[in-house]
Amino acid sequence: MRTSTTGRVGQYAALLAYLVFLAFPFLWLVSTAFKSPRELGSLHPTWIPRDPTLDNFRQAFDEQPLLRAAGNSLLAASAAAVIAVLIATPLAYVMARHRTRLAKAATGWVVVSQAFPLVLVIIPLFLVLKNLRLINSLAGLVLVYVVWALPFALWMLVGYVRAVPTELAEAAAVDGAGRLRTLVSVTAPLLAPGLVATALFAFITAWNEFFFALVLLKTSDKQTLPVVLTHFIGAEGVADLGPLAAAAFLATLPSLIIFAIIQRRVTGGMLAGAVKS
Repeated sequence: MRTSTTGRVGQYAALLAYLVFLAFPFLWLVSTAFKSPRELGSLHPTWIPRDPTLDNFRQAFDEQPLLRAAGNSLLAASAAAVIAVLIATPLAYVMARHRTRLAKAATGWVVVSQAFPLVLVIIPLFLVLKNLRLINSLAGLVLVYVVWALPFALWMLVGYVRAVPTELAEAAAVDGAGRLRTLVSVTAPLLAPGLVATALFAFITAWNEFFFALVLLKTSDKQTLPVVLTHFIGAEGVADLGPLAAAAFLATLPSLIIFAIIQRRVTGGMLAGAVKS
């Protein structure tokens, strides 16, 4: 009993330490966003601002076009999420229901594609988009986001599709429904929670993405929010800390809210395909 209790206390202590480790950057960001310039320059920083102020938020909106950048991010992320789900849904259905060699090869591609670093693909990707005349356009960025989000979207949706009883599709086939009709009328309604979770995950990924947007978007009117945040850092590498923290805090809120909503569904999608009926 003592050994079991000690092990459990150790597990909880490790979990608490891990949560503190994860929460520290965000809590410090929030604290910094509400501090005055004098307090930011203090040699004795504090967790709670002594004199909270909203000046950093006002200065951030005055210095950079945050609303326009947020609109670009919202457009690119929303379009990428919707298109990725529309493409991934029928592919996931085929991969889950027809376990052929091609389906297994596609599953292997999904796993392997996640291991490629961004730097490895950016040069050929840039050349392809240049030939298509999609450099410095949100359409080109959306195309990149769709391709990048598609493997994980497939992985999630395959698990959701496998969780749907095959007897429903068989009953629909007996009633004369084809594969497309079965997918649209029978399987898709049951996949609605999974489709929403997958779309929101793709949205978060695109909303937070920085590297592709930095390389592919050249003019300020097309840049997304993560790229605009770098403008708070001067040419000599000195950051305008208060406004940067305020803008970063606002940019982080959508991701935190959405992930809080979908985190249970994401876990369920990953585990659903591992359960055999």
